[in-house]
Amino acid sequence: MLSREEYLIFGVSINNKYGEDAAEFAYAGLLALQHRGQEGAGIAVLSGNSIVCHKNQGLVSEVFSGEALKCLKSRSAVGNCMYSTHINNTDIVNNVNDITEDVQPVFTEYLTGRIATVHSGNVINAKELKAELMTYGIAFMGTSDSEVISKLIAYHSTKEKSVVNGVKVAAELLKGAFSLVVLSTENNKLIAVRDSSGFRPLCMGKNERGIAVASESCALDTNGFGFVRDIKPGEIVVAEDGKITYEEVVLTPKIKNAGVCIFEYVYLARPDSFIDSLGVYDAKVNLGKILAEENPAEADIVCAVPESGIEAAIGYSQESGLPLITGLIRNRYVGRSFIYPTQTQRENIVKVKFNAMKSNIAGKRIVLVDDSIVRGTSMKIIVGMMKNAGAKEVHLRISSPPVKYTCHFGVDTKSEDVIANKMKLDEICKEIGADSLGYISLDGLKKACGKCSLPLCVRCFENNGEM
Repeated sequence: MLSREEYLIFGVSINNKYGEDAAEFAYAGLLALQHRGQEGAGIAVLSGNSIVCHKNQGLVSEVFSGEALKCLKSRSAVGNCMYSTHINNTDIVNNVNDITEDVQPVFTEYLTGRIATVHSGNVINAKELKAELMTYGIAFMGTSDSEVISKLIAYHSTKEKSVVNGVKVAAELLKGAFSLVVLSTENNKLIAVRDSSGFRPLCMGKNERGIAVASESCALDTNGFGFVRDIKPGEIVVAEDGKITYEEVVLTPKIKNAGVCIFEYVYLARPDSFIDSLGVYDAKVNLGKILAEENPAEADIVCAVPESGIEAAIGYSQESGLPLITGLIRNRYVGRSFIYPTQTQRENIVKVKFNAMKSNIAGKRIVLVDDSIVRGTSMKIIVGMMKNAGAKEVHLRISSPPVKYTCHFGVDTKSEDVIANKMKLDEICKEIGADSLGYISLDGLKKACGKCSLPLCVRCFENNGEM
């Protein structure tokens, strides 16, 4: 079973006094969240007692070009963009249909209804749940966790004679990271669920037209939905006809030393989002300030790796007193190299993604700030660009601790792939070609994100025991 972690979800329920443009809200929400996934997109809507879904591989604007949205008139919609991991080129070439099937939403029809499910995260017991469902005669078309979740919900909705109760039972059986939004033909329900640890963010907003839920608050802002609150770990929220009809924390915690994924603040989320009471921009700037305190450098200027290092570089500049200067220009039409599925693709993308600003950095001693080093290959290329453009020295500063351990809950890090698991600090510095290298400490990271209302999951930085 391939592992695919879908990283963004959006759902909306509009009051019946208004129009049927829920899919347009979902489209705008997916565009706002496109930074979280770029390999596939889909939107499903309620149409009477049926569900209509349009999805495909590609960016949101590609999947929904032309007339696609016009066929999705409804007052309720869910949408998703896909970030897939652990897939190689052979998989992509030989299994195109299977991969398209794994693009969400996942549509499931059962005895008493129909649902469309979107999922963000990684369920670590999905393989076992799939095997059990297959013994009941349930067939599977794709390979994703999301299909397992959707079929599990459908199975228990039939047994419980209620989709909300079916979601409760199914969600209690899931172990791992999941934020879910389920669209149901049962009374036009929109059901949002967050796992009991709160690994993946999920928030809700409202306006006079209805209710929306999203992976990040920036998608609510884009659509004119005022932020209401973050959905609590273990909570189920149900909306019907644009109004909340049920909200309750029902899931029991299952995983030790768990909390919201720290990479939401370090890397994944947009700076203009708020997650669990902490603004992502504030967190990133704080990281940069503490990074400067812990890792000063004899240098002339501070430069950021755009877009990922900008806010931390602002903080580093403010704390160190060194001027913040543009040192790299980013091609805005190239996506995040981290989320491309193969190493060769990631390396090729970096070469066309950045270009050094020679007039600003030639002859200068530079503090180059970025948010993380995972495999190290991208940073080696970037440091080489800076030196080829005439930088006298490049002092690399990273606003997260060294990534060392496998993440089981949705970020594509395997221990055998990450450079900090194979090399010491001086070896990494030499391999990358920097003149010095400094990471923020784990204590510094926790301090920078101290206003988060949930515990922080930092498993990729420290081996903190069993799950």
